[in-house]
Amino acid sequence: QVQLQEMGPGLMKPSQTLSLTCTVNGVSITSYYYYWSWFRQPPGKGLEWMGAISYGGLTYYSPSLKSRTSISRDTSKNQFTLQLLSVTPEDTAVYYCATKKAPRGISSWYSYDDRGQGTQVTVSS
Repeated sequence: QVQLQEMGPGLMKPSQTLSLTCTVNGVSITSYYYYWSWFRQPPGKGLEWMGAISYGGLTYYSPSLKSRTSISRDTSKNQFTLQLLSVTPEDTAVYYCATKKAPRGISSWYSYDDRGQGTQVTVSS
């Protein structure tokens, strides 16, 4: 079974850059056909797919967040990272990492096989 664990700053101020790391156990993030995504859920709203990185290092982003989002990976640590620029209070959410095999349905939470427990990020001045 694949285990994912998110780590983040918790509390941030507006205009800062959010950096979240997902540590993966149970499979290499370079394993064939695995895709590694970030989702978020603001309070009172639905889940939003933010972007993904493939087993080969290709990245995919939500059009609505593409200008502020970057996903990268550290294969030596079996981790992948989300960076979100210039955060505002509207970026307050629980952030999740997740994984699935094959890119079909990449933006659909329910198509994912394994997910982290989520980490709360609050943006407030």
